[in-house]
Amino acid sequence: MDSQVIVALALSLVGGFSTSLGALFVILNQAPNLKMLGLLQGFAAGLMLSISFLDLAHNAMNSIGFLKGNLWFFAGVVFFAVIANFIPEPTLSQSSEVQSKKKNSDEGGKDMMKKHRRQVLFSGVITAIGISLHNFPEGMAVFLGSMKGLHVGLNLALAIALHNIPEGVAVALPVYFATQSKWQAFKLATLSGFAEPLGVVIVAYLFPSSLSPEILEGLLGSVGGVMAFLTLHEMLPLAFEYAGQKQAVKAVFFGMAFMSASLYFLELSLPVEMSL
Repeated sequence: MDSQVIVALALSLVGGFSTSLGALFVILNQAPNLKMLGLLQGFAAGLMLSISFLDLAHNAMNSIGFLKGNLWFFAGVVFFAVIANFIPEPTLSQSSEVQSKKKNSDEGGKDMMKKHRRQVLFSGVITAIGISLHNFPEGMAVFLGSMKGLHVGLNLALAIALHNIPEGVAVALPVYFATQSKWQAFKLATLSGFAEPLGVVIVAYLFPSSLSPEILEGLLGSVGGVMAFLTLHEMLPLAFEYAGQKQAVKAVFFGMAFMSASLYFLELSLPVEMSL
């Protein structure tokens, strides 16, 4: 294996494993109540929306034009909207709901909590998918940055590591709440970070050299569309239900501001001729 690829792979692992650090912050504390979970789901939704609209879709429109960028973005939205029709909703069946009404209040409460946990677990998996899709091009950026020099790759990897910590929290928190398993929460957050070194491997060995930059930017714009759909379809409804609409909206904008600031400082670590 080429020494430059090994260096890039090691640097991407620094950024990738920082999602594990975010997961540690979650599992070292007790599982949150539903209201706190709703606020943190709103925060995570803000992270995802900021990545989608202000990073991926924005870069696509700047690179390939407003019209083409929007077409790619909404192609991602439509694609996953179709896929979502085949994904079973994590809710209790109607018959079980009818049966629960006939039972005492304790059993009804258990059924309701089971429903909450299924919904939250599904949201956690969706978040992990979205974060993985976002981490993949970051791994590509680390590889390209390390090709320009070790100091560039190192600065970029450290910036991405700080940037990924709240993403690890966003993945681990709903999984921990839903499963009550620290290991499952840590494992899923860590796996979402593995998309970063995977990006290094693919761009170094498997990525077709004939693929035009326009198609690459379009594909990333489509990823933004997928993430936007996932956030609005799965995460925001849970945030509204658990934290209330007003508090959840505040959490969403706080998450967007946090991620926007993170993306800004990440951009500062890049050379002038590079961008995420």
